[in-house]
Order: sequence, then structure tokens, then C-alpha cells
Amino acid sequence: MKKIITYGTFDLLHWGHVRLLERAKELGDHLTVALSTDEFNLLKHKEAYHSFEHRKYILEAIKYVDEVIPETDWEQKTTDIDLYDIDIFVMGDDWTGKFDFLKNQCEVIYLNRTDGISTTSIKKDLKE
Repeated sequence: MKKIITYGTFDLLHWGHVRLLERAKELGDHLTVALSTDEFNLLKHKEAYHSFEHRKYILEAIKYVDEVIPETDWEQKTTDIDLYDIDIFVMGDDWTGKFDFLKNQCEVIYLNRTDGISTTSIKKDLKE
């Protein structure tokens, strides 16, 4: 069984998020999503519209997602890869190169972002 993991806040879930999850799942058999907790988002100076519990509920309803775990700090990625026996670490290409240090533990893949959609643009449009 090939296991994949990805990380994120997944707030204001949109079709770009779902497309990322779909493409990540196509790389193997089991997709784990490490979802940033509300407390971790505060440390990152990010504020999610939806609570961790609600974002987790939404992610668990998506057919590509097999498991959702909490992401509580930057350093847990190396531990998670070993703990969950991960084969492939996946992130959007806006993070290209940032997680190459994980290549000694698993394969690291940066997927292209979906053109025409982003949480940032949605928030901007809603403010206008």
C-alpha cells in the first residue's frame, strides 16, 4: 500500500483544494491530510474562517481523503512520515523546494496549483 500525506489549513474549501486532494490520492492508495489546528494557525499569523472541527468535518466528507490528523507545529512532518509510514509527501507548487529536506524519508512531490482559484482571491473578492 502506497501512503500519501499533505498539509494545509483548507479553509474556504474550493475546487482547487479538491483537485489537489484528488491528484494526491491518484499517487497511491491512502491519503492522510494533516490539517492545521486553530492554535497552529495563530502561530502562523493566519486566521481561518471555519474552526478546525468544521474544516476536519468537511475534509472527511471528501472521497479522496482517508484520514485527517491535526497539524500542531512545523516540525511534526518528519515525525508524521515515520509514524504513518508515508511514501509520498505532497504539497502545492507554491511550496516548491521548502520541504526538500524530507526527501531522505520519502518522495516529495509539488503539484501545480489550479489556475484561476485561491483562498486569497476568494477572500479579496468577498471584501470588495
